[in-house]
Amino acid sequence: MSMFSVGLSGLNAAQNALNTTSNNISNVFTPGYNRELAQLGEGRVGGGVRVDSIERQFNTYVANQLNSAKTQSSALNTYNNQISQIDNLLADRAAGLSPLMQNFFSSLEAMASAPSDPAARQGVLGTANTLSSQFRSFDGYLQDMQSNINNQIKDEVTQINNTVEQIAGLNKEISLARARTGEAPNSLLNQRDKMVSDLNELMDLRLNIQDGKTYNISLPNGQPLVTGTNTFKLEAVASDADPQRIVVGYRDGGNNLKKLDESTIKGGALGGLMTFRSETLDKTQNQIGQLAVSLSVAFNEQHKEGVDLEGERGGDFFSVGTPRAIPSQRNSSSVDVVVTFDADNIGQLKATDYTIRFEGTDPVITRKDNGQTVAFDKDAWNNDRELKFGGVSVDFNGNPQAGDRFEIQPVRRAGNGMNVDITDIDKIAAGDAGFEGGDSSTLNSFKRTGNLNISGLETSPTAFSSSKQYQLTVDEDGKLTAVPSAPIRVNDTAFDADTEVLEEGNIVVIDGISFTMGALPDANATATLTVSQNIISATGDNRNALALQALQNNNKVVGGSASVSGAYASIVSDVGNRANITQVNLDARQGLTDQLRAVQQSESGVNLDEEAANLIRYQQYYMANARVIDTAGSIMDTILNLRS
Repeated sequence: MSMFSVGLSGLNAAQNALNTTSNNISNVFTPGYNRELAQLGEGRVGGGVRVDSIERQFNTYVANQLNSAKTQSSALNTYNNQISQIDNLLADRAAGLSPLMQNFFSSLEAMASAPSDPAARQGVLGTANTLSSQFRSFDGYLQDMQSNINNQIKDEVTQINNTVEQIAGLNKEISLARARTGEAPNSLLNQRDKMVSDLNELMDLRLNIQDGKTYNISLPNGQPLVTGTNTFKLEAVASDADPQRIVVGYRDGGNNLKKLDESTIKGGALGGLMTFRSETLDKTQNQIGQLAVSLSVAFNEQHKEGVDLEGERGGDFFSVGTPRAIPSQRNSSSVDVVVTFDADNIGQLKATDYTIRFEGTDPVITRKDNGQTVAFDKDAWNNDRELKFGGVSVDFNGNPQAGDRFEIQPVRRAGNGMNVDITDIDKIAAGDAGFEGGDSSTLNSFKRTGNLNISGLETSPTAFSSSKQYQLTVDEDGKLTAVPSAPIRVNDTAFDADTEVLEEGNIVVIDGISFTMGALPDANATATLTVSQNIISATGDNRNALALQALQNNNKVVGGSASVSGAYASIVSDVGNRANITQVNLDARQGLTDQLRAVQQSESGVNLDEEAANLIRYQQYYMANARVIDTAGSIMDTILNLRS
């Protein structure tokens, strides 16, 4: 090969190297760009140099590690942004529920000091209205977060589908470019890898590189999203269990839509939203609802035991949102369901939702927070077709079919319906109602000690009016007669006085009054118990006001194991701990992501100092090869001049 050819090959190599370096410098800030190197090789027979390829510096292993770290970081960052909002809301010392509950019970204490003072009574109503308004506000804020998450899920799904389509399109373009030139354009490869990186920030996915060329992408459970140039879409759809809840559906090749379980969506912004909703938002909303119900029911029950300034028994002080029942859209029956709170077992109320499914005709109840099966009152179900569990009672208007499912949300929106039912300050039952009773040798008497207490059984006189008096008679055969007549329960079961009789040891409850049956009367004898109410309507009576104020420290009000203040503190602590753990995990994961990004940039990123040095080096390389050609020309001229 002549000096001209050698020099020209060098000029070409230098030109390609300069172009590559210039391209690197111009794309130093281009997201997803991988720096390129001109790979030079020795020329074939005769010497010289040739450009083997323009190679992009891309490490598949490091890229996969970085994408995985970015998936987790994105999920934790999304989770952290959401939970911080709840943490700030609950822990607010000025607008949180804790100071408002304290103000409410303090106003009760002030009323107990002056039970007939209008200002003190108005103070109770004022703080009660403020407290109930804040419960509604909290519920509204959390419900707005539920709606926002629904919208964000729709947006994330749209972005995922758009990115998936672009990756499939790039697969096609890259395949065509390979067919034309034998090599894929580096710019297309960079774009595709950038799309995969962006997709991992939206959701945890699996990448499979077919034949080292085509990218196939699938969900963690194996369902494909991209196979070559074909795509499968995700859809944001309403949940079967709760139409107000958006979940992710998968549309397969047969155009069938399968709704994915929320627990299968992990990683990325979408996974962070789903995890936050199921772990924190649902739980917090239920806890606030449970607190609202427990406080309202306990306060109402105690308020009914007192008397107001007009000598009347107290009524409901608070009202609260009712439980929700949602039949599955896939149910084969159209049974209506009515859920109410079971006041007798309100201590069993938990901050969770339930799923009722029917295996044949038998119901199976499952807690949604821990997946445990819940026991229910089988007698109530067998006799009255009524499911009693967890502080609620579920009535079915019809016969559910095998496979039917029902979502029960006892307290999810309870805070939204919390209101003060009393507007007249004279109706606040601050006074106490006294009771009188007489007995025979076989009907045990009762005494008034906060609640009625007979042989260890506690009940409340919920329906006993100021003008009512009972005379209860039992004969030698155990037949019970009540004047006036009223619904009677014996051993917690409805009792028919016309057909059933009492036995020794039976626990009888009538109109909220309870007593224990001793030995039956002798032959030709009867036992009589007369119960009457003696209303104490003195304006200075504060005994029920003190009992209402004492509810603040009653450790059995919420869930049968916590006071209202303790329960709220537990909610704040739980959310705060989750927020702290999320922040710690985010910091750790972000640190790993930054390290991997640094490793990736050290290999694939553009270093301006290095490229500037290469620019000078390749410029000298170009000038040297030009000098070779110039020298070859001079030699040729000299040779030609020898003939002249």
